[in-house]
Amino acid sequence: MDLSQIIKPELGYRYEFALDELDAAQECVHAHGFAIIKKVLPPELLQELQESVKQVLDPDNALGEGNSFTHPSFIEHAPAMWKLLDHEPYLRAQRTFCQSEDISILRTAAILRNPGSAPLAWHSDFCGFSNGPRKFSGDVLNRGPWPSGLWFYITGSNPEHGGLALIEDSHLTDWTPPEGFQFTPDRRSFHKKGTEPNRYVGFDVPGIVPIFTDPCDQIVFASRTYHAAFPNRTDRVRLSCAIIYRPRDYGIDAPWPLSEDAQAFLKAFPRRLQPYVDGYVGIDDDWSGDEGMMG
Repeated sequence: MDLSQIIKPELGYRYEFALDELDAAQECVHAHGFAIIKKVLPPELLQELQESVKQVLDPDNALGEGNSFTHPSFIEHAPAMWKLLDHEPYLRAQRTFCQSEDISILRTAAILRNPGSAPLAWHSDFCGFSNGPRKFSGDVLNRGPWPSGLWFYITGSNPEHGGLALIEDSHLTDWTPPEGFQFTPDRRSFHKKGTEPNRYVGFDVPGIVPIFTDPCDQIVFASRTYHAAFPNRTDRVRLSCAIIYRPRDYGIDAPWPLSEDAQAFLKAFPRRLQPYVDGYVGIDDDWSGDEGMMG
């Protein structure tokens, strides 16, 4: 597939909005599972975030061509990200999408994808399809109705550069995979019928929307929205980062203790911003699930 030939889609509805159109943007997320908010980041903060992602994820520029790395608790190591919480236009948008005036940080992440890095398989972040034993940290953190995507692709998003793709309307509770596909057993992805039930990697899926954004734009998608990422076929690194919020009154009962890094982060975090870390639990990617705890 020649990714350079993919063009920005014209859909039958608006999905790009300005910061003074947040109610309309939220209506789009509710109706279609996603929206793009233009020019959310100030240019100086954009530059700081770009440098911070590179410094935290690949400080020695040693990751190598074709590789990628995801940091699951980026804010604990990136004071540049703290500055988002002093930027009221940004905060106003996050409150709108979380449908709450009082929000706290649920989780954060940053991703660095070098030239030649592989595509990301189709998946939903939502882990509430089953009420069985929790098996990994996402089962604890990703069960609420708030957006699971509040991303900045701070080097821009387009298909050739490892950009985001998603499936419109796939956040709806009655959504089923397109013709020729079926859910994986956990419902968090899908695969072609007649093949092994592994997460599908490919972009021949009906209903996909390739996302085109500038570095200062924010990509918002709903808790259940199915999404993937194209391979990076350019000669430039692709950077992205996000803070995912929850309504402050929605507590998380995490089964892991706060890490030393998380404790140091909370101690250093400015006092005026402390409400945003109320109930912060961090993340433990090595947590083996409820059954592991009982065993």
